[in-house]
Amino acid sequence: MPAKILDGTKIASDIRSEVAAEVKTMAAAGVRPGLAVILVGHNPASEIYVRGKVKVCEEVGIYSEQHTPPETATTAELLALVESLNRRDEIDGILVQLPLPPQVDSKQVLMAVDPAKDVDGFHPINVGFLSTQRPGLVPCTPAGVIEILKRSQIPIAGREAVVVGRSDIVGKPAAMLLINANATVTVCHSKTRDLPGVCRRADLLIAAIGRAGMITRDFVKPGATVIDVGMNKVSDPAEFERLFAGELTKNAKREETFRTRGFTLVGDVHPEVAEVAGALTPVPGGVGPLTIAMLMYNTVKAANMRRGSRMPELTSK
Repeated sequence: MPAKILDGTKIASDIRSEVAAEVKTMAAAGVRPGLAVILVGHNPASEIYVRGKVKVCEEVGIYSEQHTPPETATTAELLALVESLNRRDEIDGILVQLPLPPQVDSKQVLMAVDPAKDVDGFHPINVGFLSTQRPGLVPCTPAGVIEILKRSQIPIAGREAVVVGRSDIVGKPAAMLLINANATVTVCHSKTRDLPGVCRRADLLIAAIGRAGMITRDFVKPGATVIDVGMNKVSDPAEFERLFAGELTKNAKREETFRTRGFTLVGDVHPEVAEVAGALTPVPGGVGPLTIAMLMYNTVKAANMRRGSRMPELTSK
């Protein structure tokens, strides 16, 4: 039986609706959450991401503003901009779009963001809050992974979870959230011995390594839930053939799109895994939409926490 496909687009839409309802409640009390996005230079992918974030802010009623320093911006100039946003009371969240230009000390800029406004959840203070289970702002993509599991009624407590990838942005915080939800967690990386064997132990397999189709059926225990965090652009016809040869008869539209656009988006999980897994997130339409939805949630949560009130828990919790 093919895997159940977990609809991230629908789950993200539900979360945005809940956030919009909370924004309305806050508006009645005279408060409107505000998000400032810093986008340096002209990175086309970053510009697309930021446009998406601004659009969703409008949909849910969050005030947003963009700051677009030139590609030549210095670390000192960005630190001054962050400091000015830290001081503004109507700005509840500050998002520094990565990557920054090579001359900028990215870590220094991210560290300068007030932890109470760190809606990406990257500041060491928020990382510490997550690891010690204190209220704080949690990285958006890993938080979205947990929402997919909970809203799909997939149990976490007592399950064996394997996270492939140890990045500060996804792998490590995802592992911490799973531990906090009482899973038994293994984190794998490039030095892991017998990676397929370790992955096959997982009831919950989280793939976050940034390599197209690396997780094949040999990595997956039959019936396991597989969450694909990867988003890889494939433009090589041979690579496309490797990934989709077995399913082009079922999905001619993807081949047509590839021929027309010259590329397709692929996760870290090979399409053949759908024949083995019990449940699977698609790419696109899986984890991706949750990232922006959780950013909206974090912005409203930050606005509430800064004013001494609590953001209502998401309905899945």
